[in-house]
Amino acid sequence: MTQPEQADTAFDELHTRHAAALMRQTYLLTGRPWLARRAVEQGFRLAWQRWPQVATDPDPAGWVRAAAYEYALKPWHGLCPGLRTARKPRRFQETGDPQDRALLEALLSLPAPYRRALLLHDGVGLGLYEMAAEIEASTPAAAGRLTHARERIAERLPETAPDGQPSVRQGEILRARLTGLAAAQEVTPAAAERVRSDAERSDLRVTRAVFGLLGGFALVMLVLTVATPDHYTPSPHKPLATAPHVRVSPTGRRAADLKKHGNAAVRKRLREARLTPDAR
Repeated sequence: MTQPEQADTAFDELHTRHAAALMRQTYLLTGRPWLARRAVEQGFRLAWQRWPQVATDPDPAGWVRAAAYEYALKPWHGLCPGLRTARKPRRFQETGDPQDRALLEALLSLPAPYRRALLLHDGVGLGLYEMAAEIEASTPAAAGRLTHARERIAERLPETAPDGQPSVRQGEILRARLTGLAAAQEVTPAAAERVRSDAERSDLRVTRAVFGLLGGFALVMLVLTVATPDHYTPSPHKPLATAPHVRVSPTGRRAADLKKHGNAAVRKRLREARLTPDAR
């Protein structure tokens, strides 16, 4: 098996094992089935585009999960009503527990950082340190988000936090409830081959766009070079620079004339003295 074939096989296996579970988790994160599907496909496309990095990652599934969650919770989604986190879950699959809908609505009412921390810790089962690393926060900050999320859930659903029970017990209750809620959702991930082909077409479009921009820039520079003359032509509206005119003061000219004529008179007297005999 060649190296490209090995990469294809490894990616397809990763997609087959984790795509459906990631779609269910992302549905709990957003309440929108189509957005969950789109986010997971985007996560796997990024993974295929950066496959050498993902293949050597200690947790490739965690890498894809982080990419999918980041896409699902992008801030600009809040500007589009169709991409916002749903307050009421869409296409909810009923389970044996009638309070599951209330649990999902309570989860969706949390701020995005709290919702993500609660889902990763009590839903996915990550430890506190792993959860903090994935959300790129310090451990105290991650613990604070988890605590606040549990408190908000307990306010709406008191049965998730029995009186006198430690917070660990609340986490166990929420994990069991969230696991059952996610498992009840019917999802159909896209085929791994399609995800790979979409990622490759996306790379090709980006490459073409980059070369198009570079070609356009080179064409503009060529046109500017041809259109610009090689010699400098002064503007007809601007006079040419001339040497500054130095004014000679009359006093200075008169002194020079006096000096010139005075020297001539002295020379004339000397010549007359040499020509005249000495008076004895």
